[in-house]
Amino acid sequence: MSDVMTAGSAGTSTLMGAEAGEAPEAIARLLARNAPTVRALAERLRAAPPPVIITIARGSSDHAATYGKYILETKTGVPVSSAAPSVASIFETTMKVQGALVIAISQSGRSPDLLATVEAYRAGGAHIVALVNDEESPLATGADTFLPLSAGPEKAVAATKSCLTALAGLAQLAAAWAGDETLEAALGDLPGQVEQALGLDWSSAVEGLREVSQMFVLGRGYGYGVAQEAALKLKETCSIQAEPFSAAEVRHGPMRIVEPGYSVLGFATSDVAGEDVKAVADQFEGRDAKPFVAGQGGALPMVAGHPALEPIAMLASFYRMVEALALARGMDPDSPPHLQKVTRTL
Repeated sequence: MSDVMTAGSAGTSTLMGAEAGEAPEAIARLLARNAPTVRALAERLRAAPPPVIITIARGSSDHAATYGKYILETKTGVPVSSAAPSVASIFETTMKVQGALVIAISQSGRSPDLLATVEAYRAGGAHIVALVNDEESPLATGADTFLPLSAGPEKAVAATKSCLTALAGLAQLAAAWAGDETLEAALGDLPGQVEQALGLDWSSAVEGLREVSQMFVLGRGYGYGVAQEAALKLKETCSIQAEPFSAAEVRHGPMRIVEPGYSVLGFATSDVAGEDVKAVADQFEGRDAKPFVAGQGGALPMVAGHPALEPIAMLASFYRMVEALALARGMDPDSPPHLQKVTRTL
């Protein structure tokens, strides 16, 4: 293991590393604290199922929403759509969403476009659920149902523990709503699995990506939102032009640019979606590309568990790796140029 990777794994060299290291405790806190509210919300949703679920988020929170789409759709059968905040914040449109469930996700709960979008959907008849870390924010205090992310203060520009708790919160809601006892039991093991994942050796990716300027990040199903989040963090902390794709979508044109030496990071869950990630990675390896696959039998180890929860642990491992990669590239992952912790867009 490289010295840089060892420093990152200790979780003490940067704020980003320290905050990622707090994720297991934060997830356990979220699951315990939100359990009564989630149970009550699940009973309401079973009694009067919404025709559609709409997510409102940006950045890392929107990647958590992608994960939410897959786990909520597969567990409940209710379609999930991502809102375009500009429709409300710029075009001032009131949406016709009577009876819909809206899930707004945010670390700060203060961005004007998210707040405007929530109000537009509320005016249209939706029930607003907010997963927010800042409990005094307008989004948190104005929600019909508030589910605190319980991540604690997060000072590094690159969010880590708040994204991981958002993923766990969405999984908790899906399990309770669907009455999925297997998933609910697996959630009890999640904090320990994330703790274990933080200590896994991903140093081969640090070494392999040290000089990279562009790459693909692949996932599918439950792992696709994590691929999106990983691509964002590679941009933010390492200045790598990383593009996320579904393992299916990458075959529809983008794979043309994968030539010998091109780097690809894949997140392969222990299910049929993960098998497809491995299949396309094998195809790229056959072209002499450089795939790094996280999953069973992959170059990057993962903590095996419930397939719907494995991406959460894999993302924790990735956060450790990308912190180390940024340091190896001579960059400060806590304070990327041109970025700020709370982004307020209109």
